[in-house]
Amino acid sequence: MNRIVEKSILGKVWVAAQTDADSNKTPTVDDLLHNILDSRGITGYENVQKFLNPSIKEYMPNPSVLADMDNAARIIADAIVSGYKIAIYGDYDVDGITSTAIFIKYMRAIGMDVIWHLPTREGEGYGLNIAAIEEIAQSGAKLLITVDCGISGIAEVARAKELGMTVVVTDHHSPDNTLPIADAVVNPKRADDNSGLSYLAGVGVAFLTLVALNRELKSRGLGLDNSELMNCMDLVALGTICDTMPLIGLNRAFVATGLKVLGLRQNLGLRVLMDVAGIKKPSVYAAGFALGPRLNAAGRLDSAAPALELLLTDNPLIANDLANKLHTMNQERIDIQNAIMLRACEMAEDCCAAGRCSLFVCGENWHGGVMGIIAGRLKDKYNLPSCVATKADGVINGSGRSIPGVDLGQIIHEALAAGIVSEGGGHAAAAGFSLNAENEDAFCEFLERAVVAQLNGAVPAPEIVVDAALDAAGATMRLVNKLSDLAPFGQGNPEPMLMLRGARLRFATIMGNGAHLRGTVSTNAGTQLNFVGFNMVGTPVGDFLLDEANTNTKILMLGKLKENEYNGRVSAQFFLEDIAI
Repeated sequence: MNRIVEKSILGKVWVAAQTDADSNKTPTVDDLLHNILDSRGITGYENVQKFLNPSIKEYMPNPSVLADMDNAARIIADAIVSGYKIAIYGDYDVDGITSTAIFIKYMRAIGMDVIWHLPTREGEGYGLNIAAIEEIAQSGAKLLITVDCGISGIAEVARAKELGMTVVVTDHHSPDNTLPIADAVVNPKRADDNSGLSYLAGVGVAFLTLVALNRELKSRGLGLDNSELMNCMDLVALGTICDTMPLIGLNRAFVATGLKVLGLRQNLGLRVLMDVAGIKKPSVYAAGFALGPRLNAAGRLDSAAPALELLLTDNPLIANDLANKLHTMNQERIDIQNAIMLRACEMAEDCCAAGRCSLFVCGENWHGGVMGIIAGRLKDKYNLPSCVATKADGVINGSGRSIPGVDLGQIIHEALAAGIVSEGGGHAAAAGFSLNAENEDAFCEFLERAVVAQLNGAVPAPEIVVDAALDAAGATMRLVNKLSDLAPFGQGNPEPMLMLRGARLRFATIMGNGAHLRGTVSTNAGTQLNFVGFNMVGTPVGDFLLDEANTNTKILMLGKLKENEYNGRVSAQFFLEDIAI
């Protein structure tokens, strides 16, 4: 990629997504859209139209392309026909909760006796556990279906089989070399799976399993109308977004369709939660940053059961009570997170002062439910792979988030093989781990050596990919409307990052709670463009823009162009992320 700016005011490198992004020519709106699609690998008329108009009909595969899917559908259908009690075992995050919810809703719709279990983050931890398996067996369940978990539960699945249960595993996490001895294992990351659907969230795998199951039941004169399956697309979209899966291919259709279903407000629990959160229009942002955190709060602080019950209830009083409970819990989570973040930053500063290429901070009895969030914040703040952990009763549990160029999942697997961590796993960008407290220093040094080796001893400057460069005068509502054709935006299909030339600073001022700023620039065409900069006060960008000595200075602006409505007037507004001189 071509470098447009070697060092911005925030010390970042701006690189062009396509070769002509740094051209001084101003592309037409249509050319700009075409260039963005081309840089994202969307070429050819049919592919472009399919991308711009994502639908389940166009993207939906035959579920049988997934390894073991037909077997799984047959096993579940046999249990349904036999009238067996069925247990659904999920996870405590939004992906796991929504996966569990769509399975329960389907089973109830066809009149089945179904029970469910979501583990507690602090008490049981992620995945299957023996005690819960034994309790499920004692309840009389004959079939155990896992959703968004189970692929690493070798011992737990074996125990379920010993207790006489049939087991179907549906998951999307990376398996070990050995699969659990379940009666069926549906996971697009299996080595022998050729579906090309490894980007699905757990809820996406669960939904395809239900589609296959419904087809099998229909062949036996049972099953539901396909429209009833489509009614749960709001939950499929929510789980996909909140698990930060790439919004490409089938996921793109899931989310585009799911947001439309969410807008119909058919799910009582989600409808009430949207009202509590002040959401008027469903969007990827609303799902990921308003609904998701509230649903996640229950699992982070205690049990995810209230979140699942909210998604399942048909009682308005219960829905209102649960939605407000989750709203309150989310605020508690924020308060806990902020307090830990302050201490974590102090410890991270010490790591940086020592010249380390990685961050590892560990506190006594920190709340385990916010470790991943804080690791992500530290990674963004310091541009270093970051692991955050809590120590209690001689055991350390933590989460990590990584930067491009460092495969953190691989490092954790290597630490596991070396006997430094007792449990762990993940992927390149994120991982979780557990270790004995006596190995804390050994893990810290192992992490540093591994990161240094992967980076060849040098931490790269943070890069921002510029999707298009244009004159600030071209930042209009017409462009806003055209760019919206690329939605839904998210992981794998980010909102276009624009660089604006020819902007001259007119003024900037602090707004809101004192952390944000707003201002105006003039363009070469004599027009004006308003901008906002969230959390910019106190940063080098904020200091520059608020300094009156810099009024009338020409700047390069980096950010996103969005619609702003104020007093009934709609206009284009630039959401500033960085500037260069």
